[in-house]
Amino acid sequence: MLEKIIKKTAERIKSSKQSISLEDMKIRALALNKDTGFPFLAALKSKELSFICEVKKASPSKGIIAHDFPYIEIAGKYEKAGASAISVLTEPDFFMGDNSYLTDIGKNVWIPLLRKDFIVDEYMIYESKVIGADAILLICALLAPETLKQYLELSHSLGMSALVEAHDEAEVNMAIDAGAKIIGVNNRNLKTFEVDISNSAQLKKLIPEDVIFVSESGIRDRNDIEYLLNNGADAVLIGETLMKSRDIEEALGILKGN
Repeated sequence: MLEKIIKKTAERIKSSKQSISLEDMKIRALALNKDTGFPFLAALKSKELSFICEVKKASPSKGIIAHDFPYIEIAGKYEKAGASAISVLTEPDFFMGDNSYLTDIGKNVWIPLLRKDFIVDEYMIYESKVIGADAILLICALLAPETLKQYLELSHSLGMSALVEAHDEAEVNMAIDAGAKIIGVNNRNLKTFEVDISNSAQLKKLIPEDVIFVSESGIRDRNDIEYLLNNGADAVLIGETLMKSRDIEEALGILKGN
């Protein structure tokens, strides 16, 4: 599945470049404010556990998660219920996302936005800045070590943070070596889609204290939150659990222990 996503992403980038060239996208990005203060990173530095709440219509493992998808309203409910940041899926072929979702949400909330996509080309980093992202996702499994380092430096130069996602010990070390300030451990194996929340607990031991640690995927209830808190998580990224709930604000409140 991961190979299919990468292939489709490459096709999407090729098509996008025909509409707006890399040079033009770069000009647009560089014209925007780079002195941002890195609001996504700042939002995750709270003394309490930070919640990154995801706006997601579908996924390859679960199919359509939200048939009714008022994404701006969903984002507003996340903000009202105390989310620290919002993750927005922009991958269209497997997650039914769209760049416009992030731009529209950004006009309606004040908290920082993470662009969640499969970034495999510098074009997508400049594009992320243009559509209004405060942070991007960089997945170690998709990138060579030197490329990861270059993409991190590029995102930082544009005033965006990067959540660097790892799945195993080698990828955590790769993220650290690249200079990641925020490392996310995905509890879902991207190749098998199996979920094991203890993956976060195991890999947290490798992450330096001055690096923000985010646990991603498979977080279902307050018991999972307590487990991750006890194992040193600074933040959690939660999507499906909230998207499937009947009352998003109530569900987030319960997860937060309110």
